Amino acid sequence: MTSISILSAAAGAGGAGGFLISVMPLVLIFAVFYFLLIRPQQKKMKEHQGKIGAVKKNDQVVTGGGLVGKAVKVDDEFVEVEIATGVRVKAVKATLSDVMPRGGAKPAND
Repeated sequence: MTSISILSAAAGAGGAGGFLISVMPLVLIFAVFYFLLIRPQQKKMKEHQGKIGAVKKNDQVVTGGGLVGKAVKVDDEFVEVEIATGVRVKAVKATLSDVMPRGGAKPAND
């Protein structure tokens, strides 16, 4: 009777070890995806949200549609963007693609 219990215990331990060995590649793949794809994307998204949240008057902004202009009026939800002298558009703050600080870049040909 003792030999049967020892064999069944060994078979149970082997099954658990086999399960661990078969699951290990999946765990490693998930870890690689997390550290190479998910984590950097979350970091980049946090940085972008901080940039958009810190928009101030006279900052140069780029909208999601590609319009570049100067932020004239900033609310909680909307930003009024001057895209040409006297031409102002109202954009949803969340749709801004990029924010450059005041006096950031000079035009190339001026």
